Amino acid sequence: MTSRRATISDVAREAAVSPSTASVVFSGKTPVSDATRQRVLDAAASLGYTGPDPRAASLRRGRSGIVGVVVGSSLNYMFLDPVQRLMMDGLAEEVAPFGAGLLLLRTATDIENAPTLLTAPVDAAVLIGCDAPLRASLETAHLRGLPIVVIEGDAGDDVPRILLDNREAQRTAAEHLRALGHTDVAIVTLRTAADGAAGWLDAEADISIDVTRERLAGARDVYPDVPAITTAGSSIDEGLSAGRVLFADPARRPTAVIAQSDLLAAGVIRAAEEAGLSVPGDVSVTGFDGVPVDGLSPYELTTLVQQATDKGRAAGAAVAAMLEGVPPASVLLTCTFREGNTTAAVPERR
Repeated sequence: MTSRRATISDVAREAAVSPSTASVVFSGKTPVSDATRQRVLDAAASLGYTGPDPRAASLRRGRSGIVGVVVGSSLNYMFLDPVQRLMMDGLAEEVAPFGAGLLLLRTATDIENAPTLLTAPVDAAVLIGCDAPLRASLETAHLRGLPIVVIEGDAGDDVPRILLDNREAQRTAAEHLRALGHTDVAIVTLRTAADGAAGWLDAEADISIDVTRERLAGARDVYPDVPAITTAGSSIDEGLSAGRVLFADPARRPTAVIAQSDLLAAGVIRAAEEAGLSVPGDVSVTGFDGVPVDGLSPYELTTLVQQATDKGRAAGAAVAAMLEGVPPASVLLTCTFREGNTTAAVPERR
């Protein structure tokens, strides 16, 4: 016969306090004296009571206390990319006050019994970007009646969006290079599709990643025919590989490179140094994000600074509003141009 699990009432009786006093010792919502707290904790330890059953609290609230964060890329990428980490920090901070945590979910998985948006016990869903696979997740979320928020993507007019002025910001960087006299420019892009491979980007290619498409459009507002090489993701190694291609032929080297992230820009700078080029003497490089990049010294990147943490907070605030039955508004955040020492006037001699 299984022994009965100790309850908060048992702990209160053992500690000679009221059940409400014993409860607040575990919740931390109301201060109690150190002596009372210790007496309750000692009673709990003697009874083997480890705290309130979160399942019971979920049943009372009618909520799981979990917000699903759906990503199309590898979950590993979420922890490697500094922008994603800052954004997740902001999101976690904003949902914590209403007792919620985050559960990372892939749009699709081959792992048997792995949680998905269809099966995971979540109260709401935050979609990071909105490429084709993520858009397919919307149908699942709608079927479940889940509140949905999209960060940097378009899921339709009925879904609140947390947006960044990607096109306008990237146009600013391109205009900066044009003002410096650069006409021979190349772009290093982020992924163009969920399963996209690296390589030269065809002018007519279909770009399903909203962020990549918007930043490319901003650069091409200034340089309409600029060639672009796409990468498999935002990393220094991907930028290095792309830079090696760009600087391989001395006769066709660009004088400036627009990288769609700071990590990619750092890789391009490394590739330039490998090729015996000085930055910005021989080639200017711009980034995007405004995040610290290890090993970039003595360079201070010319870049667009985004408030990644605020992006996460805005998504969390939208989730909180919807869970309270309040219609949330979409939010547009703006980037700030920051000139560093990686851009200069076009070299007089190639």
